[in-house]
Amino acid sequence: MPHAHSHRLRTHRFSRVGRGYLLTTVTRNRAPVFRDFASARLAIAELRTCDTIGLSSTLAYVLMPDHLHWLVQLRAGTLSDLMRRFKSCSAASVNHSRGSQGQALWQPGFHDRAVRDGQDPRTIARYIIENPLRAGLADSIGDYPHWDVLWL
Repeated sequence: MPHAHSHRLRTHRFSRVGRGYLLTTVTRNRAPVFRDFASARLAIAELRTCDTIGLSSTLAYVLMPDHLHWLVQLRAGTLSDLMRRFKSCSAASVNHSRGSQGQALWQPGFHDRAVRDGQDPRTIARYIIENPLRAGLADSIGDYPHWDVLWL
């Protein structure tokens, strides 16, 4: 069953405004959509829009060719609301620029992990922004363009 795992995650998901979360989502069929610089920047702009409209505060992110790791503090609504908005708006923007309107950009569902009380978000941020190094996409993090660490 292709959606059994994502359904289980949704069933046990708990969203708490003010809490930090590490969110991960992947592109449809793990397509490396974000190898394209312009597409990556459009998706990142949607992360920032979620912050601007008050849904989230981004602490750190890395956008890999086929997935996103996003360390975020939830500011309003639920994690599902936040991800639904991000995924639908980024898909519309990226698909419009690529001339592929109506195509699915993201896999259904997402993975979330709450930042535990006392856990240092800087440790999580370091881990996620080192993803391009572990994947062999860059020799140093400064060579990879699609990441940032932001503090409140």
